[in-house]
Amino acid sequence: MSSYAELHCLSNFTFLRGASHPAELVHQAYALGYRALALTDECSISGVVRAHVAARELGLQFIIGSEFTLNNGDKFVLLVTNKNGYRQLTRLITLARRRAPKGEYHLTVDDLRAKSLSDCLSLVVCDPSPTPMERKHAKFQAISDHAKRFKSLMPNRVWLTLEQPGYGTDECHQKNLEALSENLQIPIVATGNVHMHCRARQPLQDTLTAIRHQKSILNIKHCLAANAERHLRSKKFLKHLYRKTALNHSIQIAEQCHFSLDELHYQYPSELIPDGLSATQYLRQLVELGATRRWPDGPIEKVLNQIEHELSLIAELNYEGYFLTVYDIVGFARSREILCQGRGSAANSAVCFALGITEVDPARMEMLFERFVSRERNEPPDIDVDFEHERREEVMQYVYRRYGRNRAALVSAVITYRPRSAIRDVGRALGLSQDQIDCLAKNTGSWHDKKIVEQRIKDIGLDPKNPVLNRVLKLAEQLIGFPRHLSQHSGGFVISHDPLCDLVPIENAAMAERTIIQWDKNDIDNLGLLKVDCLALGMLTAIHKAFDLFKKYRGTSLTMANVPAEDPEVYKMISRADTVGVFQIESRAQMVMLPRLQPRCFYDLVIEVAIVRPGPIQGDMVHPYLRRRNGHEAISYPSDAVREVLDRTLGVPIFQEQVIKLAMVAAGFSPGEADGLRRDMAAWKQHGGLNHYEEKLTRGMIARGYSAEFAKRIYRQILGFGEYGFPESHAASFALLVYVSAWLKCHEPAIFTCALLNSQPMGFYSPSQLIQDAKRHGVQVLSVDVTQSEWDCTIEENRSGLDLRLGLRLIKHLSRLGAMRLIKARQQAGFTSLEDLRHRADLDQRDLQALAGADALSNLIQGHRKQAGWVASGIEKPSPIFPALKIREALPMLRAPQAGESVCADYASLGLTLGPHPLALLRDNLGRLGALSSQVVNNLEDGCLVHTAGIVTVRQKPSSAKSVTFISLEDENGNINLIVWQALAAQQHQTLIGSRLLGVYGKVQKEGQVTHVIAHRLKDYTRLLGDLTTYSRDFQ
Repeated sequence: MSSYAELHCLSNFTFLRGASHPAELVHQAYALGYRALALTDECSISGVVRAHVAARELGLQFIIGSEFTLNNGDKFVLLVTNKNGYRQLTRLITLARRRAPKGEYHLTVDDLRAKSLSDCLSLVVCDPSPTPMERKHAKFQAISDHAKRFKSLMPNRVWLTLEQPGYGTDECHQKNLEALSENLQIPIVATGNVHMHCRARQPLQDTLTAIRHQKSILNIKHCLAANAERHLRSKKFLKHLYRKTALNHSIQIAEQCHFSLDELHYQYPSELIPDGLSATQYLRQLVELGATRRWPDGPIEKVLNQIEHELSLIAELNYEGYFLTVYDIVGFARSREILCQGRGSAANSAVCFALGITEVDPARMEMLFERFVSRERNEPPDIDVDFEHERREEVMQYVYRRYGRNRAALVSAVITYRPRSAIRDVGRALGLSQDQIDCLAKNTGSWHDKKIVEQRIKDIGLDPKNPVLNRVLKLAEQLIGFPRHLSQHSGGFVISHDPLCDLVPIENAAMAERTIIQWDKNDIDNLGLLKVDCLALGMLTAIHKAFDLFKKYRGTSLTMANVPAEDPEVYKMISRADTVGVFQIESRAQMVMLPRLQPRCFYDLVIEVAIVRPGPIQGDMVHPYLRRRNGHEAISYPSDAVREVLDRTLGVPIFQEQVIKLAMVAAGFSPGEADGLRRDMAAWKQHGGLNHYEEKLTRGMIARGYSAEFAKRIYRQILGFGEYGFPESHAASFALLVYVSAWLKCHEPAIFTCALLNSQPMGFYSPSQLIQDAKRHGVQVLSVDVTQSEWDCTIEENRSGLDLRLGLRLIKHLSRLGAMRLIKARQQAGFTSLEDLRHRADLDQRDLQALAGADALSNLIQGHRKQAGWVASGIEKPSPIFPALKIREALPMLRAPQAGESVCADYASLGLTLGPHPLALLRDNLGRLGALSSQVVNNLEDGCLVHTAGIVTVRQKPSSAKSVTFISLEDENGNINLIVWQALAAQQHQTLIGSRLLGVYGKVQKEGQVTHVIAHRLKDYTRLLGDLTTYSRDFQ
């Protein structure tokens, strides 16, 4: 046997059926010496780009196809022969998917037309499973009818598939199929109906089958494969299984399939261009008009040159349509007064700034357009635009209306198994009890775990060597990273000139009025398709709401452009790390850096945003920068050219643009080569491949007079950026939001907190923490009250300033419709009683009890929450026949809730309390344990040993700080910033992740006005909280 082509093969993108990644199948086929491999996932080509990339690297012929099951149960495979055949396949998949709910498809015999399948080949799938004698005739009659239908549709392009899975009836099946073949004059082709690349994946394949059926393996034995033969088998073994003609037909079929994804050509939409103008002329016209608005006195020469350079390169690469598309979308948002801002590498573009897409003035920043677009870069530019998260849907629906659902769809996101979900699904499949599954999932799939840690199993008293448990863990490890289903990208649209389904199938998303393509962002990047990112950003929503409140209560209109700049008080607040709620710099990792950096101007914020990233940290750039900034280390440059690149960051490369420019000025890279370095260094952790750059950098630098030591240092820093670093332009875009949000917090804390609460969910902090912080800044916070509160939180004026009134939206279990009826009824006339409120607002018992539980009725009934709950329970819906009896009853003599009861009730209904902090009530208990308050801890000297405790509000284990976990504890006086090193975190993992009231023995670390506690030992005091339920926000 000279060769073989496998033409029926499923990957794990046939969700919960295939047990191997596309690339694994390609590599195995290549290793076995196959002539070609077809990937035929069921009604899907989601995995083909990954297989295409792997096959192209190896030089293996790759064939695109898909398996289908008609609504009558008939199964077939279509293979693509050319570009038109590919278009026919993607249109058929789109048809089947669009008429069915997410994750399903619906295809009938009537959907198959000869004209629509003219450039495809078909394989009629013939099931080799053993069949009782009394049903065998019916089985082959059905196959015969199925094959005849395809023969009439696709004459001379149909084959019967012969599988030899070793079920014990293979020889009989082959004889019956050969008789059918001769009778119908349809040839037979050898196929494997492959589900995995190697035999060893069979246990995982069985597990996937059990997960798909939502039963344990023991209960679905009849659904499992009889053996492990559905893998890619050696040519030598295949030669013994199949006749030579069946094997040769696989090669003949492969020889007819010439299509490659490299043939796809993408065209931008063109209807945005006015008649009489070319795309180049129209873009130039818009840029010149925008430049007049941006620079009323005219742009400086540097900016003019930059614009001309960019326009020339955009025209050369034919990218005008892309910029015009994004301009159109941003224009719509601004016309609806939706705050938006471009960021990412697009902020490196003076054209984007002139068009109003970005807000970074190229006159103020170092621009490097090649970071965004370059002639050597074989991929389109990528513009990210953030919109207010509550109004982003308006923008997305505009895109659908503007371009139509046949030309615009969201990029998909491949949802993959993580440790916790893998443990849960495998545990159920292998028959573990729900208690065991919950315990395992909780303790082996923590918020910061990316793999299953055996020690976690031992920590909860289980033996990982137990045979059943060991199998669960091994299978779960294999399952991690497997695709589970397609979801939608956070906002990446693909928009095309021609029907999008000619490029890639479109299917329905889970959300109504949303459609997605079957490829994710990495797939479209590999194929060079345009993606416009319409992203949602909660801070833009909060800023817009804050601006509206500022105008209402201060009488002045604020915009992103006219917020008073370079305010010293704002920078003082930031330098104290007083940044709860402030965009980007509210995380614990940022709070640790702020007192050390001491930002004093806008560019310092740009540095701050960029420096607390894995790239600069892993590249050992943070400490040298801080030492130089504080005058503890001399600043030196090996040449004037390097000085020009690194001068603003004190000789330390912090931004991606600086790495690119260093490669250009110090090592002689072209702009495109330098950008190739940027892209490769972003992927080297996964794929390697930077060695040739090290050699080229070193040679280039030494040839230009730089030392080998300098070259090695730069290369080490480049490797650091492989962990993730920011472009300067992106950091500047974010820094603008940092400053605006910090200014609002500094000067208008009530307005700022109100806007944040009304924009939830967003950010690091819960409403409880935001309110505690506002109170520490002197804001008077008023309780939820049915006689005063709106749905949103509101501002109330008093003689001394502005108070914050909590809104009905914070009440758990209160329906929004009920709240809206309540507000409407109150606007007509104030409520005279609880009965009056219930009657006019038409509230049911659930809504009434939610209001009573939140203590929102106390003012109305002139009593406490227990009395309100009692009265609400006695109110019945009036009878349609008998008039309601109005009997005035006195409030019952119920004991008022004690402070602890009120706090528990507040947290249960609102998630926060305006009464005493829970730890104020526990202070005596904690004092007896020797735990100091945050007020005492923050006044201790550096190096003091301390025992303290607080409610856990935030856990953060950033990837930039792999050896540390940051914990925020809260008590009645403020916050305690806790640092837990990796060794202690591993040793006391259960206490770290399970405690809600956490005690810590440690040492005080002072950094200016900011205090941290370095943990030496942890203690779980959760039992002291009793019935109080609190929640933390945990982040990676």
